[in-house]
Amino acid sequence: MKIIFMGTPDFAVPSLDALYQNGYNIVGVITATDKKGGRGGKRLIESAVKKYAVEKGLKVLQPKNLKAPEFVEELKSLEADLQIVVAFRMLPVVVWDMPPLGTINLHGSLLPAYRGAAPIHWAVINGEKETGVTTFFLKHEIDTGDMLMQEKLPIEADDTTGEVHDKMMQLGAKVVLKSVKKIESKDYKLQPQDNSKVSKAPKIHLETCEINFDQSTEKVYNFIRGMSPYPAAWTTLDDLNCKIYKATKGFDAALQEPGSMSTDGKKFLRFFTLDGFIEIQELKLQGKRKMSIKDFLNGYKF
Repeated sequence: MKIIFMGTPDFAVPSLDALYQNGYNIVGVITATDKKGGRGGKRLIESAVKKYAVEKGLKVLQPKNLKAPEFVEELKSLEADLQIVVAFRMLPVVVWDMPPLGTINLHGSLLPAYRGAAPIHWAVINGEKETGVTTFFLKHEIDTGDMLMQEKLPIEADDTTGEVHDKMMQLGAKVVLKSVKKIESKDYKLQPQDNSKVSKAPKIHLETCEINFDQSTEKVYNFIRGMSPYPAAWTTLDDLNCKIYKATKGFDAALQEPGSMSTDGKKFLRFFTLDGFIEIQELKLQGKRKMSIKDFLNGYKF
């Protein structure tokens, strides 16, 4: 069985590795084009998937335009039986409909819950106790195809999006491998998605990340861990943007105006909510490096 793998970030690498280590015939790896970055924006930065594929001697394609006739022809020439998508971009019909066995996608939620670009972020922000991964066959509408496999993953009370991401990355690789084995053996039954249970996980933007302290401590706490480590929840401190990566919650303080701040200048910095406060543990002030609250207070004058 000839397989084409499509993916870009770190999240996709364990899935590609699982297929490679289990001897599958990966005839091509499609990933994002190299981007300029680093100091001065002069260094070419390759995707995590490209670095892995090159290291293993796999054929790499980096199309700018997935509809370009030359790319479509090259894809056809690889004669893949199956395509696997893990953390890539939207595919045109001419691409996902090409292989005879279809194209499967790994999504970071228990579909149809959290369809969209940021399923891990929104699951944590909304205080979910569990999430998971789903493999499904692609069709026209995004994240709507018939499901092949699902496996659950608990979200611990203090997990950040980064921590859930890392656990899901490993679970996803196992589920991708199991899914391919099912397709290979033809031993599977597809499950249509229940449209009455759909929820959305839209893309995160800068304005999405601003903290609203005029709500419960629990909601603010979940929002901070849901945005950590990237892109990070933020508020303002002395009119400067302040990203908050880590915090604890408290309920035993005398209630003050939501969003107001309290500090002893040495050990703690608190922002008040509707029913308590958030105590900052790790932050980054605009123009400064990320630091612990103790280091920050040691050098900052309000």
